[in-house]
Amino acid sequence: MLRGSCLCGRVAYEAEATVETIAHCHCETCRKAHGAAFSSIAAVPRDRVRWVRGEDLLRAYESSPGKVRRFCSVCGSQLIAERDGGPNVMLRLGCLDSPVTVDRQWHIWRSDGASWYDPSVAHPELAEGFPPA
Repeated sequence: MLRGSCLCGRVAYEAEATVETIAHCHCETCRKAHGAAFSSIAAVPRDRVRWVRGEDLLRAYESSPGKVRRFCSVCGSQLIAERDGGPNVMLRLGCLDSPVTVDRQWHIWRSDGASWYDPSVAHPELAEGFPPA
């Protein structure tokens, strides 16, 4: 069982599914929508997802023809994206509360990638915050 929620906690979902593949999408739309270098997503069957609270707080934005992003109207967290009539929804993994371990991951739409981020370059990793000056 996968569980996810928004930043303020007012909207939450459960998905009776597993994450088999993660895509880190670098398209311009995802970068702008998330204010980040990329958005990490995973497809799960639409009929396996249910809202456990806050469904009335969800708002939708059609970011490209037929693609709708659903987000919390209070805190703005994007929780899922979906295409009209598609069998799957895309979970926005930044809002996933359940731990997942997935070997199969892809960086997609690198042709649109931010000029300041290259996933092939290793950078220092810090457990928390910046080091003391």
